Order: sequence, then C-alpha cells, then structure tokens
Amino acid sequence: MINSSASSDDSVVATAAASAGADVVRSLYGRRLTRIDKGAGDFATAADVEAEKAIVDVIRAARPDDAVVGEEGGQQGRADAARQWLVDPLCGTLNYAVGSMLVAVNVALRDGAAAVADPFSGEVFFTDGTSAWVRRDGVDEPLAPTSATSLVDVNLDPPFINLPGFRGVDLLAHPAFVERFRPRVVSTTLALAWVAAGKRAAYVTDGADLTGSVHFAAGIALCRAAGCVVTGIDGAPTGVEGRGLVVAADAETHGQLMSMIRS
Repeated sequence: MINSSASSDDSVVATAAASAGADVVRSLYGRRLTRIDKGAGDFATAADVEAEKAIVDVIRAARPDDAVVGEEGGQQGRADAARQWLVDPLCGTLNYAVGSMLVAVNVALRDGAAAVADPFSGEVFFTDGTSAWVRRDGVDEPLAPTSATSLVDVNLDPPFINLPGFRGVDLLAHPAFVERFRPRVVSTTLALAWVAAGKRAAYVTDGADLTGSVHFAAGIALCRAAGCVVTGIDGAPTGVEGRGLVVAADAETHGQLMSMIRS
C-alpha cells in the first residue's frame, strides 16, 4: 500500500502498482485459466485481467486525476489528460499460459516514472525518470548495465519479424553475431529490464514507434535512466517517426549490432 497524498513520488506509485500486479500473476500461476481470444493468435487470461485491475486500483488511489491505458481495459480517464499511465499487466502471456515463468508486469507514466516487476524472482526494476534501481528483498541497488554476458535477446514474435528491411533470423545467422554474441529469445520485455541490470548485453526488436507502447514504455524508460544506448532499428532516435528498438548496455555493443543490421 502507498500513501495517496499528492506528495507521494511517482516512482513509488509505479513500483507499488507493478508489485500489486505481480502478486496477482504469481497467485494465479499454474491454474487452468480460460483463454480470452483477442484475434491474430493473441489472447489474454484471467491473470491478465485481474492483474490489470489491481494495478489500476493502486494508480487510482494515488493519482485519481490521471488517465490509464491498459492492454486489457484500454483507455480509462480522459484521453487528453496531462498525465497518462501505460499498463501491461502480464507481458509474456503465452509463456505464462504454458507454465513458463518468463513474464513481466509493466507500469509506466508517459515521459516519467516506470517499473517492471518480475513476479517470480521478486525483483522490481524502477526509475523516477532520471536514475534506475532494482529492489530485491526490500533493498534498492542502482542498475549497472554491462555487455559482459554477451547475451542478446532478439524478439521473434510476429508481426515484427515480417516488416521490410529487417528479419531477426538474419541477424541471428550473421557470422559476426555468432562470433561475438549469444542469442536469447525470452519473448517478454523483461529482457529490456535485464539489459539495464547487466543480465543482457542488448535487446533487438523491429516494429513501429514503441515508446508509447504499453508493452515497451516501462522497459525503455528503465534502460534510458540506467544509461543504456537506446535507438530505433535504423540507429535513429526513438519517437513518432521511429521504428523498433536496439537497446545496448554500451556504445560499443550498440555499434557492433548496428553494423550487423545494416549489412
């Protein structure tokens, strides 16, 4: 629970909301959950819906005038509100539905604080928009990106790999990639938090502008605050005209990946 006064820091709200969603996701894990068809092979479960409700309840209690955009509930509050929260209550639903614990809960205030909770490790990665930390067992430590692992997550979920000009499978087969890095496919934006935390060297995905996406906004905010290099798939700054993401622990890793992508 958090103090609902206006003095409560946005990062506290984000962290509390993500933690509330993570509690729901963890409590429903392993149960037989009905799939709610969303079309094109996508679906939600009761865990997605209930986790989003828990997250929104926290935000509503602390920030009653703010708007919320949830993956399951859509727009809640005024669409033109000055402050808008982006919520992905269960990133990695397919993983979750088949018994994999590789999932995340994402909460982000647009252009502000954000949090990514791992329901099963108990870690909560969060930022106030300037600095970034991870909370483990009630202790906060600053995030420290590093490319030491040489592990690179490449998003292979459709439709991203079908967009013109880039195919994830081509990057994985690139001789220089094979020599320098080791691929991973986590299929959840928990991998973005792991870049900020030094558990991954980089993350690559195609797509349109992802900075306003409920799936990616929290992870992008974390990585930026932690000091990672964050650009589009073409190396250009992210934003309305941007496309996809290349997020790297350092400039050298980013440069190597961009060279492979462009070639």
